[in-house]
Amino acid sequence: MRRLRSAAAAAVLAAGAVAPAVTSAGAAHAAPALQEVMFVGNNWEGTADVIASSGDFHKIGRINVIPDKAERLAAIYTNPINLVVFLGIRQTAGEGHDQFVDDMYSTPDGTAMVVSRPSFGDVVSIDLATDKVKWRFPVSGYRSDHMALSPDGTRVAVSSSLSNSVYVLDINTGRQLGSFATGAKPHENIFTPDGKIWNMSIGEVNNDLDAPWQDFLKGDRHITVADASTYKVVRTIDMRSRLDAFGRKDLSNAVRPAVFSPDFAKLYFQVSYFNGLVEYDVATDKVTRVKTLPKNPATSDDRTTFVNDSRHHGLSMNADGSKLCVAGTMDDYATVVDRATLQEGPLVTASKPYWATVSGDGASCVISESGADQVTAISFATGQKTVSVPVGDHPQRVRIAHIPAGWTGSTS
Repeated sequence: MRRLRSAAAAAVLAAGAVAPAVTSAGAAHAAPALQEVMFVGNNWEGTADVIASSGDFHKIGRINVIPDKAERLAAIYTNPINLVVFLGIRQTAGEGHDQFVDDMYSTPDGTAMVVSRPSFGDVVSIDLATDKVKWRFPVSGYRSDHMALSPDGTRVAVSSSLSNSVYVLDINTGRQLGSFATGAKPHENIFTPDGKIWNMSIGEVNNDLDAPWQDFLKGDRHITVADASTYKVVRTIDMRSRLDAFGRKDLSNAVRPAVFSPDFAKLYFQVSYFNGLVEYDVATDKVTRVKTLPKNPATSDDRTTFVNDSRHHGLSMNADGSKLCVAGTMDDYATVVDRATLQEGPLVTASKPYWATVSGDGASCVISESGADQVTAISFATGQKTVSVPVGDHPQRVRIAHIPAGWTGSTS
């Protein structure tokens, strides 16, 4: 049995993280005590910083996510197809850098980090005591991307960008439990309480064919809903017709980061090229509201300058569902949005914010500033910045995790 410690923890669980296991005081083999932290993936550096999940968000330690770098590079450079993909990632999505860390979660016992590594095209489990690889799962297509954690913490779903598929793995062993086909370039994944996995595909983002009239060249973009037990696709949702019916034919149907309301009745999401967010009613299958957020006058409207077609990339919601937090990536700000009115709060200056999540105590939105190599906390109550903490090169994903109490780094 897992016990939720707070409303904030409940929101984290709904989004795919779990609270640490609790055992009776008299258990003969009690599980080790765990501490709640945040993993910050430094994509270009190949490390993950471990920071406090609330308060001052102080740094606790650092994990080497590519301890097998020499071995992986040797394998890549002797496989011509793999090498082409590896170099292609560097020149496109990586903006001239290798992408070593995309998404991360802790195992239920807190002893390992499971991480997707785009440039290495795999998912690995890193032992937190030794920084060594415990298991490795290579995805088809040579590029892994966003992941999601099942509500019970035992499975991870990972997008395989170039093979248009999602793999579901046992988090402890790396064994493949299933897979399902998606739209072009699967991206975000979300487990839902009704036993489904939602995957959002973003289409081809690594070219400059970004003019509205060229949209047909971006591929088949839709939401794929799969059964989380059988891994059979049960529904697809193309936002094209829903956006058109709402009167927004100008918006892309490439769904980027997304978050459900606490009751899972509404889905909020960002789309390519757009400085704003969309509200979708799950029961009626309709787009119900669209919010345009402020433009930064210094940001070019040239779509080819947006990183991987994303103008805004990063979205989270507080535990009671009253506030959204938006990372305005290309507009260099983050803001807290009132969910009832969709009115934005203060625009907090940030350097290419690339993700937004909720702190462990639920009081703050935590964004990764990929352009400044830091994470920044913003109060949900005031909309104002409270603290920034330096991390490694190009932080992107930030996730709540649980690791052994007292851990400060590997012993290797």
